[in-house]
Amino acid sequence: MSSIVPLRTFVSAFSALLDQTGDEAQILEKGGALLADLVAEDSWLPELLAQPDPDRYQQFLLHADSGGRFSIVSFVWGPGQSTPIHDHTVWGLIGMLRGAEYSQGFRREADGELVPDGGAILLKPGQVEAVSPTIGDIHRVYNAYPDQVSVSIHVYGANIGAVRRSVYREDGTIAEFISGYSNIWNESKP
Repeated sequence: MSSIVPLRTFVSAFSALLDQTGDEAQILEKGGALLADLVAEDSWLPELLAQPDPDRYQQFLLHADSGGRFSIVSFVWGPGQSTPIHDHTVWGLIGMLRGAEYSQGFRREADGELVPDGGAILLKPGQVEAVSPTIGDIHRVYNAYPDQVSVSIHVYGANIGAVRRSVYREDGTIAEFISGYSNIWNESKP
């Protein structure tokens, strides 16, 4: 049986960090260190919140700050699963808990076309990556393994399941969406 004490400790420390500063650079740096500590240990996440779906990745809500300052989710990737190209509109931290995933950043050219921004970044257990509108917010994420589940822990500067965001399709069209959560009913899902 897992103990969620590390998650509770993380929530308290992250709340204290946000009480001390609203500076995004400090939040990403110091919050990234806190998240690295959390994902350094892989025994705390309840198995119920690490279950893959055969058809699509899962996003399980672990914590939503009562003030709306941040949320924590586990992303569970079935073998070979990926996201479309998307944005977040808020800062975010991604910490790899088990398995591995790739994050391919994109940037907008002067003509509006989205192009890859460097090579895909491979995240392995214990590693953390940041996203935000100020440092790069558009990416595609995918499980690095075609034959095993991967799990990452994401922290966002809002209740990410309720944030209106965008998906960028291959044909150049943009579609708005609200992701919701796999473990919480919401109106945006059919």
